[in-house]
Amino acid sequence: MRHNPVPFAPGGCRAAALITLGLAVVFLLFPGTAGADVYRYVDKQGTIHFTNVPDSRKFKLWIRESRVLFNPGLGNMKYDALIAAAAERHGVDYALIKAIIKAESNFDHRAVSPKGAQGLMQLMPQTASNLQVRDSFEPGDNIEGGVRYLRYLIQVYDGHLPLALAAYNAGEGAVARHRGIPPFPETRSYVRRVLDHYDRYRKASNPSAAAPAAGFPEQVRLDETLARDPGSTAR
Repeated sequence: MRHNPVPFAPGGCRAAALITLGLAVVFLLFPGTAGADVYRYVDKQGTIHFTNVPDSRKFKLWIRESRVLFNPGLGNMKYDALIAAAAERHGVDYALIKAIIKAESNFDHRAVSPKGAQGLMQLMPQTASNLQVRDSFEPGDNIEGGVRYLRYLIQVYDGHLPLALAAYNAGEGAVARHRGIPPFPETRSYVRRVLDHYDRYRKASNPSAAAPAAGFPEQVRLDETLARDPGSTAR
């Protein structure tokens, strides 16, 4: 939805107070902008204009989008039908898809990362284009593209889920260069986080799917992989 610019005309010592008031009005009038970039420009009369959708080069970025905050819960069920349908079409575990969405965007279909990844499954624009995703912010399109890409990675790494997840996060090139899970703290934390969510979603959807005594299989494989030298072969 497009949000038209909101003008404010500060004067003298009241400028700071009016700018603060302006931001409050922006977020009250446009509730969807709380997690979006805010742009502004000052015209010749000194009026300050705010918008989240700049329509000219006069607008300059003023407030950068906030990062997604992750809550400790398992998340909502808003997209369960779309997730289940994609899981069925592509033969990918429903709980795994939901775990990735939880880790990637916390179920915010408008999420945009600092690097430009978009939507529920955080698809980079080039990846989305390759997957023929029409709109990364449309939940159905994003999930369809993300699941297709995930299935491809699982096949590339012969079902080794930690490696597939590492490639989803850091790229196939990084996994190839390091011959295993890259030694990037962000990537290693991401893989563990997804596997943790995956285990919890499996148990939530099917209590009988509790991990065996030896531990959650993919977590065991991850621990074994991370225990190796980063330069050793992980497959």
